[in-house]
Amino acid sequence: MRASHRTLLSLFILFALFSLAMSQAGRHARPTDEQASVMLNVIAARADSSKGPITSKQIALYDGGIEQAIKSFSPDPSPARIVLLVDNSLTIRADVEKLEQATREFAYEIYEGDKLLIVGYDENAEIVADWTDDAKQIEKSLKSFRKKGEPHLFDALEAVAQEALLPLKATNQKRVIIVISDGLDRGSKTKFDQVLAHLQSQDITVYAVQAPDRTGGALRRDQPKPVQVIDKLAEGTGGRIFPINEPREAAKAICDELRKNRYVLSYSPNNVSYGDARRLLVVADSGINIRAKTLQPPN
Repeated sequence: MRASHRTLLSLFILFALFSLAMSQAGRHARPTDEQASVMLNVIAARADSSKGPITSKQIALYDGGIEQAIKSFSPDPSPARIVLLVDNSLTIRADVEKLEQATREFAYEIYEGDKLLIVGYDENAEIVADWTDDAKQIEKSLKSFRKKGEPHLFDALEAVAQEALLPLKATNQKRVIIVISDGLDRGSKTKFDQVLAHLQSQDITVYAVQAPDRTGGALRRDQPKPVQVIDKLAEGTGGRIFPINEPREAAKAICDELRKNRYVLSYSPNNVSYGDARRLLVVADSGINIRAKTLQPPN
């Protein structure tokens, strides 16, 4: 009898465990405390330039195709930390003077509290001017620009994201990269999809001051064309693209946007799979232009 009772008890336990496993199958992973509330950087502006902040009632957020309840949506006038990532490679279709001018304009357009980090890259990424808001100091440092070697853009982006901006993630400062390049990469060990995912996971916004495509639109093996790189970086992170022959307009538009049109959206993801990459879509009422990153990498 005792053996029979033990057998029945064992069968009952196995059945209970099996039922529990089946009841959990197909469920989305529950968010951890850190995942319970997500902060999303958003650019929003009225098309008619009228004043007054945009409110959460005028926008909607979809995460993985599911509309989410927005907890808060507020203006973010905090200072920005802006990395100017400048292509110094030999064959870029912009002379040194044009690269200097495109960089210099930002030194005179940033707002009080903003700081710039100037990084030039070819096969290596090198700091040209460390974090500063001193325009004169930045101007002097630009004399070290040169054109040589091949453009390892993806390696440079990865280095900037991980070494310069990741340590600032916990601060209440916007983190931005402005790529001055045509988007060509030759020889990077880092893959484009990898670096784009890292930028999106950190919610780093990428703008581009775009030089003419030196490849003439030629197909690239195993990686996107330069123009596609610029498009995907800007669209995927909520940034914008400006031509290199309009550096003053680009600098003013970007700096104004970061200070006047930046918002922080907070929400708790509901009915989403945390183990998969998820499409993000932010939409607004008519008359409001809005942008944000387009993908949330797996948590």
